[in-house]
Amino acid sequence: MEVQEVVNVMPRIGDQAPDFEAVTTKGKIKFSDYAKDKWVVLFSHPADFTPVCTTEMSGFAERKAEFDALNTELMGLSIDSIHAHLAWVNNVRKNTGVYFDFPIIADIDMKVSKLYGMLQPNESETAAVRAVFFIDPSKKIRLIMYYPLNVGRNMDEILRALKALQVSDENGVAMPLNWTPGAKVIVPPPKTLDEMQDRLEDTTCERVDFYLCKREL
Repeated sequence: MEVQEVVNVMPRIGDQAPDFEAVTTKGKIKFSDYAKDKWVVLFSHPADFTPVCTTEMSGFAERKAEFDALNTELMGLSIDSIHAHLAWVNNVRKNTGVYFDFPIIADIDMKVSKLYGMLQPNESETAAVRAVFFIDPSKKIRLIMYYPLNVGRNMDEILRALKALQVSDENGVAMPLNWTPGAKVIVPPPKTLDEMQDRLEDTTCERVDFYLCKREL
């Protein structure tokens, strides 16, 4: 995969994740070669040594085993130097015992932030917003979340959304409002009259009508 030219764009769901090379706290990486056959949750934070960002990064670190169990790698980013990243990681570990054991991109030149639309001038021209990109093993963007600088993310929702994407892919189903693992899923609606009749006669699912049926996995 060719590394893309830096442009100020907003990647969309369904796009191939823009490729890049970057220096991280785990060494230099090329994204297209990273985490083969795995999902990636790529997330940005505004700045090192700031309070909300420290709580968020700690949240990712404390629940890293859950992401590991979902075949998912974590990757952080901010517009800070590698030296600031290393000092912050060490500071947090010293003060709280929490270790950010995943790569954090030192995007000091803002190249990756611009590739992923993380710089939003009406919020800040020098700090990345709190973006989260869910990227599947084929390096396709499957879900995007954006939060402003002053509102922290919800780790339960990030993990719930990741599980929903994976369960949907594995079973060819959709997820209803407030779905959580173990809850019923939505069966795709019929596409022909024959399929609609079969659905109306189906006694194996919880049917509201032909277009809305739920079942257990």
